[in-house]
Amino acid sequence: MHMEYKRIKMNSLIFALHVLVTVVWCAPRRCEPGDEILGRCKASAEERAKCTDIVMGYCDDMPYAKTIFPNILDHKTRADAETGTEYLLLSVVHSLLNGECTPDIRMLGCSVLVPRCEKDRIVKPCRSTCEAVRKSCAHAFEGIEMAWPYFLDCDRFFVSDEEGCYDPLEGLRERQEVAMASISPEEPATIIQFTYHSNAQMINVLKKTAARCSDISRTYSIGRSFEGKDLLIIEFSDNPGQHELLEPEVKLIANMHGNEVLGRQLLIYLTEYLCSEYLLGNERIQTLINTTRIHIFPSMNPDGYELAAAEVEGYNDPENEEGPRYNGWTSGRANSQNIDLNRNFPDLTSIMYNRRRSRRFRSDHIPIPDSYWFGKVAPETYAVMKWIRSIPFVISASLHGGELVVSYPFDYSRHPQEEKMFSPTPDEQVFKQLARTYADAHAIMGDNDSNRCGASFASKGGIINGAQWYSFAGGMSDFNYLHTNCFEITVELGCDKFPAEDELYLGWQQNKEALLSFMESVHRGIKGIVKDEDGNGIKGARISVRGIRHDIITAEYGDYWRLLTPGIHILTASAPGYSKVMKKIHLPSRMLKAGRVDFVLKKTVLEPDMDDTILPAMGTYERFDPYNQFERYTLSELGENGEERQEKPWWWAYFTQSGSSAPTWLLRNY
Repeated sequence: MHMEYKRIKMNSLIFALHVLVTVVWCAPRRCEPGDEILGRCKASAEERAKCTDIVMGYCDDMPYAKTIFPNILDHKTRADAETGTEYLLLSVVHSLLNGECTPDIRMLGCSVLVPRCEKDRIVKPCRSTCEAVRKSCAHAFEGIEMAWPYFLDCDRFFVSDEEGCYDPLEGLRERQEVAMASISPEEPATIIQFTYHSNAQMINVLKKTAARCSDISRTYSIGRSFEGKDLLIIEFSDNPGQHELLEPEVKLIANMHGNEVLGRQLLIYLTEYLCSEYLLGNERIQTLINTTRIHIFPSMNPDGYELAAAEVEGYNDPENEEGPRYNGWTSGRANSQNIDLNRNFPDLTSIMYNRRRSRRFRSDHIPIPDSYWFGKVAPETYAVMKWIRSIPFVISASLHGGELVVSYPFDYSRHPQEEKMFSPTPDEQVFKQLARTYADAHAIMGDNDSNRCGASFASKGGIINGAQWYSFAGGMSDFNYLHTNCFEITVELGCDKFPAEDELYLGWQQNKEALLSFMESVHRGIKGIVKDEDGNGIKGARISVRGIRHDIITAEYGDYWRLLTPGIHILTASAPGYSKVMKKIHLPSRMLKAGRVDFVLKKTVLEPDMDDTILPAMGTYERFDPYNQFERYTLSELGENGEERQEKPWWWAYFTQSGSSAPTWLLRNY
């Protein structure tokens, strides 16, 4: 009996266990992430995601109040989304893009990070909205060399209208329409923020401007400063990146002395102005850009600028008892090697003076003496020399500060012992005309007010020969004239080397017309093409003007530009192996564009001119950095394995300092 009872009890226990196992086995198992989507299980009501309030600070102005997790990027929780690089990007996108395309980009990103939730389900944003934003804002990312963020991939995370999407910018557009309705309609205009720009901000503006006006502009680098900062230039042309036949080339350079900063800011504003006004249909700007290749170099000495800006910022500290000081002759004039860049160019003026008594000696295309390369050559100087040798510039302006006047070559006195001696070039009248063009178009530079900055030059109309003001050797303007075709003037923009920020707008107003008029003045004198009998352009042919001992050399395809004052001139075109051709021309005083004078040269065998042999040997023009002492200035940095090292963009620190994984998806060409 007892044994029977134990057997029944055991069978009952086994049966109970069997039932329990059956119940457990048949119960729906707990869903793992993604299992429900694949049909492996069905989450219970308690496990299903539900709509929840949006509590993320940079997304609290979305046109809906409920979101859901996991989101479209599969962030499981709000904490996951908030600590991700995607959200960090949205939090700083306004400052990265300098206010452009925001809040559009931020709200589009929020529609993916905190998607709209209805009935506990995600409602995806519309692909059409994403595509419209990308079309209008891609240039802003290109301007800072940032890739379009992966989570704004229109095909991957957005859907069509047929799939039941919504427009995440609908509320934003409604607010903008209301705001615009309250503003009286006006003509579109260029908007410029008249503030100082750090080196990073300057690079950002130049690249964003080039991206915005990609059909007419581009940026390019000519090297690096001693501390490794990019020497970046922006170019404007109807065919950027190409020299076009008979289209003259102009350059504007500023901030050669790092503590002379107004010119730097003016050129930054000028780039924005040219781009915007071209797009707005300004006929004057369109004509200028379509007929001229313009190169703008806002900061030749970015290292010096940083030093000067830091000193000014220190004086503006509220705890500084001396109070704000902008007018000081601050540090930062020289580069980081303590080299004054405007004394660092080869002194070709002395060579010309020493040899000017030779009957056939010319004041043009003087080679750089080998002795120059044994001295201390700044990387900034080296970069500029290579640059101006590679492009057939016609005119140039170098913007400085400390006075209010335009000076022109020669800057070095023809008698070195004389500190203030009138020392004209053979093109004295052309240089005076260029200087007058800028000074007369300036708001106050050319007037006779004796109580203003630059009053000591009022009697001269705001212009002066450089050596007559004060003499110095190794200047950039003399080098341009004696080594290349380029005629460069020096513009002193005002007595304050580092003016207060609230004076920048006034500086722009005073100089805008002068800058435009100067660039337009390149279309004076004559231009043309020197060809052989087969119609091929002759590179390196000389254009001589009787009475002016300064020749111009033809460019790659035989074209040339020769600035001349009105009157009668006798021109001669010559080239080795060709006969000379002479022409007499008359330039009227009211010519609105350069006259066209072409030459056709016949091949011939010429006997050497004995006068040429009496000149002292000077080496060849092409002999540049003959000992390769400074070629390292132009070499790319190489990594450990010899590959070119990709320098991270300036905004990279925003993300690497946050502690999250590095967002390589933001690097272009990664």
